Amino acid sequence: MRSSCLLLLLSFFCVAQEHLLQESHTTENLRGVSAVSANVIWASGTHGTYLRTTDGGKTWVATQVPGAEALDFRDVEAFSADEAYLLAAGPGEQSRIYKTSDAGKTWSLQFTNHEPKGFFDGMAFWDRTHGIALGDPVNGSFELLATKDGVHWAALAPEVLPPAIEGEGAFAASGTCITVQGDSNVWFGTGGKAARVFRSSDRGKTWNVSETPIVHGAESSGIFSISFRDAMHGLIAGGDYQHPEKDEANLAYSADGGVTWKLAGIHPQSYFSAVGYVDPSVPTGLLAAGSTRAFSSDTLMRDKWMVVVETNLNAVSFAPPWNAWAVGPKGAIMHWSFGSMNRRRE
Repeated sequence: MRSSCLLLLLSFFCVAQEHLLQESHTTENLRGVSAVSANVIWASGTHGTYLRTTDGGKTWVATQVPGAEALDFRDVEAFSADEAYLLAAGPGEQSRIYKTSDAGKTWSLQFTNHEPKGFFDGMAFWDRTHGIALGDPVNGSFELLATKDGVHWAALAPEVLPPAIEGEGAFAASGTCITVQGDSNVWFGTGGKAARVFRSSDRGKTWNVSETPIVHGAESSGIFSISFRDAMHGLIAGGDYQHPEKDEANLAYSADGGVTWKLAGIHPQSYFSAVGYVDPSVPTGLLAAGSTRAFSSDTLMRDKWMVVVETNLNAVSFAPPWNAWAVGPKGAIMHWSFGSMNRRRE
């Protein structure tokens, strides 16, 4: 029974992978994307720009948050056609969090980082009112903020975290350097002098940290993206964005909740800014994107990628049934369709 199910899933990848470049109506550099469903998707980028579609990307509407024209929105987390959060990344007060509950007609500024050394990298949500945001280290500790009501944000005590290594930071390349799962699990990946994964099972009250085999050492290298399909199985991806063609230790996986990590055997492994599972409900299917190309595979056990798309992309988000959207420079938006999951599994 299991083998026939696997063959069916493989057939989706081998036969039904399609990708289509969509018209975004903007030339801004897009860094964040959040697929609520197969119809509702939000995206974000430079100069205070955000985009929204309610028809699966047939029609995108791009506009700016008033008063935020100088900001770079590196992450967006959406929950409906009306409700979304935006995270701006930048030094000091350029790092901010906004929210809309009326499809962007109005935006409320929920948090401004008044720490001059601060720099936000990404955010993630367990549900529409409980979320967590990550910032680069300040005074030797990563900055973490949390909201319990979807309105107010408060800093987590730095002493609950293992200290950052000098020269260690996080990357705001795609808004996916931090991820959550279930009701209370959260992980984030780091880069620079170290490539480590911090993990918590109680929404950030306590933390542990693990070493990973991802390439690091240079300021431009490390873990750029992290994704978990359940409490045990996760992916990390990255590399060196200044040397994106290098086929080195850029993709790894965990089967024990992020305690240990093993390098994936799929090649080539160029720089990846985003990675994720096509459908977290099944153990097959991943998509990775970076500044040179996007890759997809039905399994980590392959030695080569199944599909390679030669394009520059920054971030990826997934929506059932087996859909993915990726965004990149100059307003690039690409949609992947991996086939319908409505067919009966044997």
